Amino acid sequence: MKIQPLDFEKPIVELEKKLEDLKRHSRGQDINIDAEIRRMEAKIEEMKRDVYNRLTAWQRVLIARHQQRPFMLDYISLAFSDFIELHGDRLFSDDKAMPGGLARIDGIRCVVIGHQKGRDLKENLKRNFGSAHPEGYRKALRLMRLAEKFKLPVVALVDTPGAYPGVEAEERHISEAIAVNLREMMLLKVPIVSVIIGEGGSGGALGIAVADRLLMLENSYYSVISPEGCAAILWKNRAHAQEAAEAMKITARDLEKLGLIDEVIPEPLGGAHRAHEETAAAVKAALVKHLRELAKIPESKLLADRYAKFRRIGAFGAPKNGAEQ
Repeated sequence: MKIQPLDFEKPIVELEKKLEDLKRHSRGQDINIDAEIRRMEAKIEEMKRDVYNRLTAWQRVLIARHQQRPFMLDYISLAFSDFIELHGDRLFSDDKAMPGGLARIDGIRCVVIGHQKGRDLKENLKRNFGSAHPEGYRKALRLMRLAEKFKLPVVALVDTPGAYPGVEAEERHISEAIAVNLREMMLLKVPIVSVIIGEGGSGGALGIAVADRLLMLENSYYSVISPEGCAAILWKNRAHAQEAAEAMKITARDLEKLGLIDEVIPEPLGGAHRAHEETAAAVKAALVKHLRELAKIPESKLLADRYAKFRRIGAFGAPKNGAEQ
């Protein structure tokens, strides 16, 4: 797969092209330039480490949006087995932006749901650019209730700029659909593990992210609003998106420090878009670990811990005089 580089990745890609040319020249002319090739490989590796270990919040947002990043159905094919997709919300229609169904992961039976984007215009129109309609969230809830009925854990893979904001979504009560999901996921009597695999935008992400364990890939983001939206409101100009991304603390490491997520899943050097299989293996390992841990927790404690987890969000200091914040 030919990688479409972001601006800050272009110097690395140029060096990689030169390396390929050098190898091709070496083979074609039967010249031994192994030492030169090793030097260039070391230089590329050093440049990668220098660039990817110093990424800004905005650069991580750009990586999270990369069109060649693995999407929900890529993880299904690489990390899960025996996937059977289930369709429709039994009320209106089947939302292609929110696929889901039954699957196994390392032998663990589960229900998996998530947002799906497209890599070209045709697929993006089919998947609505990963922005689900109300029926998508209602389908997700139907599948979660099915999981509860058969005592299966729920895995949610989050990757959306936000729920669809159009007139049709408002007509079919998008806010109500998301709100019901928040309430019902808090009460669901089976383990829930959510992973932010790319974009985690606003209520569209939260609608399937109320979980016992919330994980994030290293180059994903999770936020109440996009950096561009924040910049448009606070600076009155979307050009300040980079400043907004930094100020909002929306990256995985920032959110881990704030106690809003439970684990950061490291990505291969260069980002998930350069190594689908390695990334899927890391996601699978993290999911299996947390699913096995949660399976040992009694139902009553599982629900109590989930409630306490979300009650802690937003606390920024010790309560005064023992009062609840």
